[in-house]
Amino acid sequence: MSRKPDMLRALRHRNYRLWAGADFLSVAGTWMQVLGVNWLLLSISHSAASLGFGLFLQSLPTMLLAFVGGSLADRLPARPLVLTGQALHGLLAAALAVLAFSGVDNVWPIYAVALLGGMVSALDGPSLGRFGAEVVGPEDLSNALALGSVISSAGRIAGMGLAGVLIPLTGTGTLFLINAVSFLLVMAAVLGMRGSEMHPLPRAGAGEIGIASGLRYIGRTRWLLVLLGLAFVLGALGRNYQVTMAAMSEGPLNAGAAGYGVLSVVFAVGAVLGGLYAASRPSLTFRILFAAALLTSAGQAVSGIVPGLLGFALVLLPIAAGAVVLDTTVSTRAQLGTEPTMRGRVLAAQSMVGAASGAVGGPLLGVLCDTVGPRTALLMAGLVTLAVTCGAAVLLARCLGHRDPVTTAITALGVSRRVRRPESAPRDRRSTASRGPGPAAPAGRSPRAARRRSRRTRA
Repeated sequence: MSRKPDMLRALRHRNYRLWAGADFLSVAGTWMQVLGVNWLLLSISHSAASLGFGLFLQSLPTMLLAFVGGSLADRLPARPLVLTGQALHGLLAAALAVLAFSGVDNVWPIYAVALLGGMVSALDGPSLGRFGAEVVGPEDLSNALALGSVISSAGRIAGMGLAGVLIPLTGTGTLFLINAVSFLLVMAAVLGMRGSEMHPLPRAGAGEIGIASGLRYIGRTRWLLVLLGLAFVLGALGRNYQVTMAAMSEGPLNAGAAGYGVLSVVFAVGAVLGGLYAASRPSLTFRILFAAALLTSAGQAVSGIVPGLLGFALVLLPIAAGAVVLDTTVSTRAQLGTEPTMRGRVLAAQSMVGAASGAVGGPLLGVLCDTVGPRTALLMAGLVTLAVTCGAAVLLARCLGHRDPVTTAITALGVSRRVRRPESAPRDRRSTASRGPGPAAPAGRSPRAARRRSRRTRA
């Protein structure tokens, strides 16, 4: 089979083609709105602190309400939830357009819209993820997630570029109006999908609904806790390159705003390359996950000592690619290795981890850059994430049944076969919700022996 069809196999689904096109338009419109809001706040307040507070208001609801959204996603049909969320986002974008065109001179109405937008995102984010899984089915989910990373990167570049052109020509109101229209197009695409070609996930039963049930499931799924812990540390110390790139450009590299722009483009290109690599893989395994984590961690440490703007950019390219591969693999393994009835709450936990890592890591890296310098901050953060990656590999292998300390470290990067079964084999709905991604008991084994085996391999 040729490489190109493998990379684009999710596009065989008509519903996914509609979803991908809508996603590109939505991401482009969203980034237009992000730049528009930042510029509007800055033009009113003339304070960079106002931008930070606006970002805080948008991310705070995710940490507080994501599990509510996850519980709703697991209990209710995904399509109506997605349509409702997109309609609310469109109304909020239209409200921003009205504020901008009316010449608002106070930041608080904008803050209010930002807070409401964060609440809607927290509540509809898990349903979006669950609906995306239903569009393609489990066999093409990893490819769809990888292509989604490429589409998001392309949409971000297009949205930011168009915003840079329109702001001086038409003002920020036009950006918000375009974003409002993009949500109408997303709703049209969702309504145009064929129900007969969807792959609906089972919804949570009476004993599986609620936030507490989801927390108990995640708490006893040890391999998932290891995955989320690794994602938090790498997200906090290894993903906040918007902070360290700016600090390096202004400080050691002496490249200024132009250098920061160059590095931002390089990072975007690396993200696209990483998405294309992930899309070309038939399966995203834990081996790929830890290889990407090691690459990004080692690269971050090296970026702190490499000289010059060109050298820093060359190191940044594989870091950006590895980060996208890592994020896509974490999302794939977390979704395909857990119970479908818990999918929304697992996605909610991922979004909470992402929001928390940004809230913690951004200020932490900023303080480190100010106190010890950007180069030392990058070196220290890279070494810490490298150590955490190795520790997470050992813990994951132990969760999957490897007990010997020496062989655990060696086999940690080769456990991919133990986690592929949930992608193709249906789960027994009578099984315990805490079953990890280990192999099923062989045919003919007694129920008691099967339970003993499940306890030994439970992740």
